[in-house]
Amino acid sequence: MNALIKSATIVDSKSDFHNQTVDILIEKGRISKISKRISNPHNYDEIKLDNLHVSQGWFDSSVSFGEPGYEERETIENGLKTAALSGFTAVALNANSNPIIDCFADITLVKAKAKNKATSLYPIGALTKSSKSSDLAELFDMKNAGAVAFYDYQKPISNPNLLKIALQYSSAFDGLVLSFPQESKISGLGVVNEHINSTRLGLKGNPGLAEELQIARDLFLLEYTGGKLHIPTISTAKSVELIREGKAKNLNVTCSVAIHNLVLTDDSLEGFDTRYKVLPPLRTQNDCNALIEGLKDGTIDMVTTDHNPIDIEDKNVEFDYAKYGTIGLESAFGALQTIFTTKKTISLLTQGKARFGITETIVNTGQIANLSLFNPDGKYLFKKENIISKSKNSAFLNNELKGRVYGIIANNKIALK
Repeated sequence: MNALIKSATIVDSKSDFHNQTVDILIEKGRISKISKRISNPHNYDEIKLDNLHVSQGWFDSSVSFGEPGYEERETIENGLKTAALSGFTAVALNANSNPIIDCFADITLVKAKAKNKATSLYPIGALTKSSKSSDLAELFDMKNAGAVAFYDYQKPISNPNLLKIALQYSSAFDGLVLSFPQESKISGLGVVNEHINSTRLGLKGNPGLAEELQIARDLFLLEYTGGKLHIPTISTAKSVELIREGKAKNLNVTCSVAIHNLVLTDDSLEGFDTRYKVLPPLRTQNDCNALIEGLKDGTIDMVTTDHNPIDIEDKNVEFDYAKYGTIGLESAFGALQTIFTTKKTISLLTQGKARFGITETIVNTGQIANLSLFNPDGKYLFKKENIISKSKNSAFLNNELKGRVYGIIANNKIALK
């Protein structure tokens, strides 16, 4: 793949050309030249876009596509197309398909389905067999097949001894264990944040305490066992404090936050719209502020869309019976830009690769072209026509977002809207 990108502003603090507006020559999938002006004697495809900005490729540590088993929600092919046109050059795929991705053959299957796409797919294997939190899955075999981590998606590990063994066993091959932060006996049948709005609307509450107890437990276990722990999608102010304290003890722990938990609060529940039924639930503005501060000071290591397509039959029902989840790839950049600067937004979207064993690609001469292309300016109302996913369950519908994504150049391919 050969191309010439014209007049692009590079947003990459590690690049020699950070904040410079330049031409970028790509030959055979690699950046061969970056300069103020580059001629095009070989008549390569030229990419000229309004207010074009370029950064190293974005990464999402938690996406769900449905396939195999739930293709009506999303396929791997369309999911990766959605990711590419949303600016992501790499995504980590959760194991919550049917069957659950819990063995060597399953990892091999999803990798084969994702072959030769612009966006790279990194599979996460289930931590336990069929994600039933009973027996450990074939972790080492899945690691050898290409799994980058192990996680029973949104299913808490109720047995602390099971997590203890998982951390001890996986440390032998540098495996990354994910533990969903929810104590099920405390969360009970709660479907939204336990607070004023849950009481006022008559919806069962899921208190922040359920998340915080589980995080405290997991940090104690990590301190005892060693190993590598990642806590996905924290959502409360107290959770940020607990992670901060764990890092002060030099524990090998990282965490993420879902973008919708940064931007939206439980005030959105007013109309009982099931698009806002997510797990962990939307919390209060105080929690949002603490999460934003946690990202700014480095306590929270990365953001994720926690992209989870749900078919209309499972969303267009009474709130208590609707499935949890929102899609988030298409709205990620625009939503983050409503609360952060462009520089910070790009930093957040490119963090987390190393934790999942993914190589960073800086925008410099000689580097493989792994680029996200976007325009950081301009506000717009996010509508259904902006959604590429098969499922349309976005919590950001009709929200004002800032900036637009053009697509990516990666894996020797160009994927642009």
